[in-house]
Amino acid sequence: MIRCIAIDDEPLALRQLAEYISKTPFLELVGQCESALQAIEMLENSPTDLLFVDINMPDLSGMDFVKSLENPPMIVFITAHSEHALEGFRVNAIDYLLKPIGYSDFLKSANKVKALFDTQHQKPDEVKSNKEFLFIKSEHKLLRINFDDIKYIEGMNEYIRLHLTNAKPVMTLLSMKAIEEQLPSDRFMRVHRSYIVNLTKISVIERSRIIFDEKVYIPISDQYKAKFQSYIDNNFLP
Repeated sequence: MIRCIAIDDEPLALRQLAEYISKTPFLELVGQCESALQAIEMLENSPTDLLFVDINMPDLSGMDFVKSLENPPMIVFITAHSEHALEGFRVNAIDYLLKPIGYSDFLKSANKVKALFDTQHQKPDEVKSNKEFLFIKSEHKLLRINFDDIKYIEGMNEYIRLHLTNAKPVMTLLSMKAIEEQLPSDRFMRVHRSYIVNLTKISVIERSRIIFDEKVYIPISDQYKAKFQSYIDNNFLP
């Protein structure tokens, strides 16, 4: 739900806004204000995603009110004068509604808001995978990474670094949990809070460490040791 505050100094217009918000399924009316000053207090106490703001109000105009906000929510301006529209877009308003407002025009604006809201709140979609490769976003590019090219994956706070066999490492904004869920479990295993290894690339294991060709030492932590040992036992030739 998109939480809204309606602000208009005209009681009839405010009541109409509240009715429109209430009948729109994805909008939730947090409160109604007859002045920008009332809205300032309400914003301090009520989490809000969207403001429907009349521009022409006494004491503090809707435009000046929005400009005064340090981190404004999404804005839809309401005005009886179309010349205010350009100024509204200069403060990053999503839309403006011209009085008198019909519900069809209101709904068009609300749908614009919803499209932006859904984009901003959708779950990360950096990884798309199948059995042989995945796509990740890195440095504003979408890169195809073959599973067979991954030696190991290193977790770095909010980022991961994919170490590859024949290319430089690739970094992307993604959690270890998210990438782990997309990897084939028969070929990749997490062996440490910060490391996932490609089991097919392991050549040497020594003292609870996986050693890759370039003398990279990957520790096997106690949390994952039993599972990794089971893999070794199942593939061990006595």
